[in-house]
Amino acid sequence: MSDVSIPLRDKIYQDNIHVFETASKKAKQSGIIFTVVVLYFLFAFFSLGVDKIAEKWNPERASFLALDIYAHKDHFKMPWKKTENKLQITLEGNLRQEYKVTPEWAEKSDDNKWTVTFKNGGKVDAYYFPDNPLAGYAVMYDFPGVEEIFTFRINEDKRPYVEGYEDRVEELPEFIRQTKNKLEVRPSLFSRIQFTKSKIEIHRFSRGWKYFWFDNNGPLDGYSLFGALSKIFSGDRIVEEMSNAKLIWVEFTENELWQHGKAWYALLETIIMAFMGTLIAMLVGFPLAFLAAYNITPLAGVRFAVRRLFDFLRGIDFLVWSLIFLRAFGPGPFTGIFAIAFTDTGTLGKLMSEAIENTEKNQKEGVESTGANKTLQNRFGIIPQILPVFISQSLYYLESNTRGAVIIGAMGAGGIGLQFLGALQTGTDFENVAYYTVLVISVVIAMDMFSAWLRKKLIVPFGQFG
Repeated sequence: MSDVSIPLRDKIYQDNIHVFETASKKAKQSGIIFTVVVLYFLFAFFSLGVDKIAEKWNPERASFLALDIYAHKDHFKMPWKKTENKLQITLEGNLRQEYKVTPEWAEKSDDNKWTVTFKNGGKVDAYYFPDNPLAGYAVMYDFPGVEEIFTFRINEDKRPYVEGYEDRVEELPEFIRQTKNKLEVRPSLFSRIQFTKSKIEIHRFSRGWKYFWFDNNGPLDGYSLFGALSKIFSGDRIVEEMSNAKLIWVEFTENELWQHGKAWYALLETIIMAFMGTLIAMLVGFPLAFLAAYNITPLAGVRFAVRRLFDFLRGIDFLVWSLIFLRAFGPGPFTGIFAIAFTDTGTLGKLMSEAIENTEKNQKEGVESTGANKTLQNRFGIIPQILPVFISQSLYYLESNTRGAVIIGAMGAGGIGLQFLGALQTGTDFENVAYYTVLVISVVIAMDMFSAWLRKKLIVPFGQFG
């Protein structure tokens, strides 16, 4: 018995050593992989400057950006010289949106004084002297949480300063920034004062999107939406030349500030780019997928050529394609359509060829047993199996391309993307950016709901087809 047990113990011992060596080897491999991954993330962390994000983060700038999205601002701009001819009270600093009637929050107290009142009760008095521009000054008072009254003046060197702080600038409150040529005052989130040797500019913020329905340069200025709609059934025309219903539509779509008509037309262009690009990719990619499938096309050379074509088309991003077609077609929807079509032809073609290769042979063999030719075998044996997948993938890419068309539009193809870019470049029209964002998100949501409905209507019948 001992003669039998000794070899057995040796075998068990050898097996244990093998297991230990295997486990040790795997542990070393795992350790190496873990170390490489950690080193990669550390390299990416420092090379991308992630460690400096906190230094670059500016919460004040972020709050200003957020404020411009959900609020509007009125500009009060008064130069110290020739004030009577150059005083400007406008919305968002837009000279075309200058107030026809002086708003109640701006009041001329006497011949040389204007008072601007903020919603929180704070006030700024601006004194000007046309014969002596450098004598102009401003007084800030009654702001909540600010007990001190601050006076802003211009010295003999034509430099702005805060009275009483000439020799102790470092003691100024945090909301007052004094530089060589300007005083930047921010006593609250909804108020800003810029004081220089040439002018005083006051920004008065208020919540909401002002003049969203009708601008202040048309006959419907002062009307609310429902107030204007109530005039549709009125016999009295607001403008003699057109009906009240037409006037409401024209004033809404031609709103100078929000440009609803242009935005909606641009959004329609974006949808058309996404739809037509996806449709072309479907029509071209679907038949090419059969040529790339090994169980359909026996010629290896043909399969190789078609697969490399797919790689080429989808290997170049649609943004790069848009730049190429921008040179070929110039700005316009054709650039976006072909950029999307080229990229998605490669993607959908590859996905469909793999789906074809994964189909069951039984269904095709059953059709073949009836004496059907190759075309009918594919028609009734392959297509019913892959069509649900093809429809589902195509609808998904349609949703995705709707968002992608916005980016392509900003590159020069037009559509809502170009409107986005125009609003962003101003640096002030962030409420328009928010409006365009709402439009795009609404379209994406609608597209998603439509796709879900269409899948239910098409996928089950096509799945049962044949």
